Amino acid sequence: MKKKMLSLMTVMAVILAIGLLASCTDKTSADLVVYGKIFTAEDSQIVEAFAVKDGKFVYVGDKAGAEAFVEEGKTEVIDYSGKGLVMPGCGNGHAHYSLGYAIQTVGTVMDRADGVDKFFKEIVPAAVKKAKDTGAKAIFGSGWDMMKFPKDLSYRKQLDAICSDIPIYIADEEGHKGLANSILLKKAGLINEDGTAGKTEVRGGEVVLDADGIPTGYVMEQAGTYVRSFLDNEDLFSVDIAKGNMAKIQEQLLSEGYTMYLDGYTSYFFNDNFYKAAQQMDEAGDMHFVLGTAWELDSWMDVDKTLEKASATKQYESAHIKTNWLKLFMDGTVESGTGFVEPLYPGGKQGIPNWSEEELTDITRKANAKGITMHVHVMGNKGVERIVNAYINGGKKEMRNTLVHVYGVSEPDYQRMADNNIYVTSGMLWHHADDALQSELLQILPEGMKDKGYPMKSFFDHGINISSHSDFPALCGAPDDPFGIMEIVVTGVYQPEHGKPWWTEECISREQALTALTINVARQMFLENERGSISTGKYADFLLVTKDVLTCPVTEIHEAKPAATYFEGKKVYSQAGADESAYLKDNVAKRIAAYMSKK
Repeated sequence: MKKKMLSLMTVMAVILAIGLLASCTDKTSADLVVYGKIFTAEDSQIVEAFAVKDGKFVYVGDKAGAEAFVEEGKTEVIDYSGKGLVMPGCGNGHAHYSLGYAIQTVGTVMDRADGVDKFFKEIVPAAVKKAKDTGAKAIFGSGWDMMKFPKDLSYRKQLDAICSDIPIYIADEEGHKGLANSILLKKAGLINEDGTAGKTEVRGGEVVLDADGIPTGYVMEQAGTYVRSFLDNEDLFSVDIAKGNMAKIQEQLLSEGYTMYLDGYTSYFFNDNFYKAAQQMDEAGDMHFVLGTAWELDSWMDVDKTLEKASATKQYESAHIKTNWLKLFMDGTVESGTGFVEPLYPGGKQGIPNWSEEELTDITRKANAKGITMHVHVMGNKGVERIVNAYINGGKKEMRNTLVHVYGVSEPDYQRMADNNIYVTSGMLWHHADDALQSELLQILPEGMKDKGYPMKSFFDHGINISSHSDFPALCGAPDDPFGIMEIVVTGVYQPEHGKPWWTEECISREQALTALTINVARQMFLENERGSISTGKYADFLLVTKDVLTCPVTEIHEAKPAATYFEGKKVYSQAGADESAYLKDNVAKRIAAYMSKK
């Protein structure tokens, strides 16, 4: 019996020893170890090293501690000391890459410097020729500058003179206005077959009329989305086109340092083809960022039917695809006079509110009950007040209902947002404005807003989760990358030679900027437990940045780029080895040209 007991104890001891040895081996062996100055985005903490195993951080701390995870011949070691900053992958809390690349693929793209004359003599004829050569059923495009296109022209007649048998819709650079020809206006019911006026009012928008009361073809805000819905959108944006665009979107995101992205209008073409393309890309193992999607509800749509469509997109969810957002427009833009404001604009207008407070409250209640988070475009301070009321009265705090853009906020609303867990994703790059634009805004904006717009520091001061967004390609004259945005949000200007700083009282610190670009986007996307910071147990999404943006001269922050982007522990972009596509080069060139033309 004693021998049996000793034998059993010996076996148990051996098993225990093997288990301890295996445990020890697992602990001290990593796939990757990185040394350097590392910003973790965990309360602005700086550490010396981290270790990665199976795509996740298994150690974060000092260099000595990380050395224990290095196994000769197995562990890749990167010493980035003195070369720049190591930091989490960035997030973009609201943009339209799906739209931007779709326009490049299926439509015509204008430079915002192009005027009316070139539009009708060169741009539209070229688009019509392309459409007829390819058998296209619609002509779609974007890019014109509202300042160069007066509202009192009969655009449909001039478009008809070029093409009367294929529907044409060309949006402005912001996407808030559009120009259409008669065949499309007839399909939408704005003009009758006999040429008389049809539907001349669309809720949440404006149909511009001529002296005889006939639509001119110039449509604004929700009237534009209504007219655009009558294009042959399935033909314009098929699953195959969407799949091609997904690859281009990923290339741009990773090259700029984004590993999280919330698409602000995923149903732009009124179908779910972008969702299908993302799902197929992810199932093939080719998706190296986390995509958030938002189904849009416009004020002319049926609320309940649209909510059902939004709910149906949950079938496309995965570890890399999150579909739980509903996009609405509360108002337009303050700069164009359609943002919902108080006091009134010079001339007595208040803007265009698309929804009543009661409707917004009801929509919020229904959406949150379905597990859908509200993602609402709102600019004017009166619009902010209305949507905050709706979130408080109809929403659930845990749903992180979000305000998008936010030009102005009345002081009491900051605390109400903080108290009710209301989030903000802000176009922090909008904080800069060149001298000419600043002078122009002094003439067209309401009192109290003339030299102010897009608060940032106030959100941090009140404990509101504010994340960064670029709104690409709506603002083609401003940077899309995180570090161009960071320089603006810290200084109030994009490089001093481009204008004097704007509303510097609302500028924030470098650490706050990086927080808005990383962990706060992860919180907005419900990813903070798995991404957004360098922390043990989270996925190893991180950047090796070419500059230390925490200490370099502030006017050089915009020069920083990702030397490498890692997603789940794997290098998915390398500056040194990047074979930048002709498409991306062309896109960058267009952005630079647009920016310089603005100056």
